[in-house]
Amino acid sequence: MKKALVMLATAVTMSGAFAQTSAPASAPGTSASAPAAKAGHERNVEDRIAYLHTQLKITSAQESQWNAFADVMRNNGQTMGQLFQQRKADTNLSALDDMKQYATIAQAHADGMKKLVDAFDPLYSSFSPEQKKLADVTFHQGGPDGGHRHHGKSGGKKAPAAAE
Repeated sequence: MKKALVMLATAVTMSGAFAQTSAPASAPGTSASAPAAKAGHERNVEDRIAYLHTQLKITSAQESQWNAFADVMRNNGQTMGQLFQQRKADTNLSALDDMKQYATIAQAHADGMKKLVDAFDPLYSSFSPEQKKLADVTFHQGGPDGGHRHHGKSGGKKAPAAAE
């Protein structure tokens, strides 16, 4: 279950194909303060937004759709960050409470993905054919470093340099 939680935590930061594996806010074995961890998480979300903006070659005409999409990414990241902080703080849970908490996280992830898809649809529709190809490759890979997704046709491999 812990492996599944780690995978979900990685995925939920940006939800599914928008996920980015984030570096820990502090070195292993040390405890970061909640504000420092939150700042690190927010920085990761903002880094991902900036990466996607550049990678997808968002035009000025697409900025309003882009901003709506980026706001959903921020809100999803904030929601999931809070849920994982709560999970981390709750160290003495029964098995039943642990499962309930995990179900809450999974439901928040599903709800966040729905919102993300709804925000991405008009943006993707506004893309040129080149941008759609870039999006298809970028989101299939899961991020700048291949993300957490190591299944599917590519096996987690990066696309040819021409597509990046």
